[in-house]
Amino acid sequence: MNPLRIGNFSGFYGDRFDALREMLTGGEVDVLTGDYLAELTMLILGRDRLKDPSAGYARTFLRQLEDCLGLARERGVRIVTNAGGLNPAGLAAQIREVADRLGVPVRVAHVEGDDLTAAHPGTLAAHAYLGGFGIAACLRAGADVVVTGRVTDAALVTGPPAARFGWRPADHDRLAGAVVAGHVLECGTQATGGNYAFFGEGDVRRPGFPLAEIHADGSSVITKHPGTGGFVDVGTVTAQLLYETGGARYAGPDVTARLDTVRLSQDGPDRVRIEGVRGEAPPPTLKTGLNRLGGFRNEVVFVLTGLDIEAKAALVREQLSDALAKAPPREVRWELVRTDRADADTEETASALLRLVVRDPDQQVVGRALSGAAVELALASYPGFHVLSPPGKGAPYGVFEDVYVPHGAVDHVAVLHDGRRIPVPPPQETRPLDAVPPPPLPDPLPPGPTRRAPLGLVVGARSGDKGGNANVGLWARTDDAWRWLAHSVTTDTFRQLLPETRELPVTRHPLPNLRALNFVVEGILGDGVAAQARFDPQAKALGEWLRSRHLDIPETLL
Repeated sequence: MNPLRIGNFSGFYGDRFDALREMLTGGEVDVLTGDYLAELTMLILGRDRLKDPSAGYARTFLRQLEDCLGLARERGVRIVTNAGGLNPAGLAAQIREVADRLGVPVRVAHVEGDDLTAAHPGTLAAHAYLGGFGIAACLRAGADVVVTGRVTDAALVTGPPAARFGWRPADHDRLAGAVVAGHVLECGTQATGGNYAFFGEGDVRRPGFPLAEIHADGSSVITKHPGTGGFVDVGTVTAQLLYETGGARYAGPDVTARLDTVRLSQDGPDRVRIEGVRGEAPPPTLKTGLNRLGGFRNEVVFVLTGLDIEAKAALVREQLSDALAKAPPREVRWELVRTDRADADTEETASALLRLVVRDPDQQVVGRALSGAAVELALASYPGFHVLSPPGKGAPYGVFEDVYVPHGAVDHVAVLHDGRRIPVPPPQETRPLDAVPPPPLPDPLPPGPTRRAPLGLVVGARSGDKGGNANVGLWARTDDAWRWLAHSVTTDTFRQLLPETRELPVTRHPLPNLRALNFVVEGILGDGVAAQARFDPQAKALGEWLRSRHLDIPETLL
């Protein structure tokens, strides 16, 4: 049986608008998937729905589809997307209106059951992460477009082969292979050279979007349309496999994929084969993301130029602390960023940044109180006083939390184009999510001369967020580099290199098949990206910071 060619045209809400047309016209494809949802996106859509109960979906997708619906129908390409967000039924209805107006006969189905907001009072949005079998039911019934709400990102890719090849819930290895392919595709051009540690090895000015050729046994080949930018190699696929993952067991609602069984091999130019993936029964519970408003946030960044940076920072902190004491915000955070250089030849490079962030349940406290206190210092503080921009009124911020509910707590339903409702039963077999015993590591490199150098000269990294936690995946590109990495970068070394993690729980997960280590840092992002508790609130550059740190590296690797 021919493989099913599944492409991606969106990795987030705001991705390249023309990608859908590019994927439809760039080469052969059977199914196109669009991922629009992230923890922050759910909060944004929740606020949209507060203003307009008929909203709550990704409006960008509707405009993309209006431009390309006829083309997709003409080419027989099915579209599966989670752009439904908090309102998949509403988006499905809008698509039908667009199709009628354009005169394009398409069958639109959607998936329901993820919305648990009513069961979690005080949340703006509470949604369980569903699997791919609702999508599969829609496709088996002939849907041309399938709209979902909160499903796992990989479910967009597991549903279509489950429908095409007749996979059942007990086909754990096949499903796990598709989950791995789906995880590679879900962030779009991150699989084709985007955000890649070794980006200089190819032309990544405009990377093409990725494709997966998925076979009936669950194996796949990751590739892209001919002639598109970027590149696909074992490194780009490894980087994406490590993105926002943790240990060897990668849990989902349909299956737990064993990342320690993944085998990658170069299968030709811009082709990487994924095989050997083993799967296990999914956990007995479903992850559910809770988004709520945490209060209001405001910030001001003071520019400190030239001499006496520490003294200037101390002065403005003391002045503002006295002013804020009249109505103290619940949280006050200062951070001095020493971007200044001595004897600098530009004013900007002679300047440091002092950042003040305040949070409080009361908008008045973080708005008027901060802005008044900061503005009043304009002629009464350190020499050269100015700020990057004046503080505003204070903006709401969100808090993300994940909880776990039994599979039976959701009413997973495929709603077909003709209105029929097909219940999707929970898995009959589940398995608690236990840690995998530590795998054997390769023999260390023999002793030899070393040189102090950046870690990134010999390893790649990719980092990301999951709620308040961050992960940093490191991978080696040769067997010798892996032998060194596996024994040299321990959790203690990791904490020494990244001082922000020293007081936090850090877990190291070796993945020898990928020549990789995955580190999970708990709590470094506070209440999640929407709370903006950190300079890099999604830990996107945490891995690049780690690569820039210096270690004693064997000269044979340099």
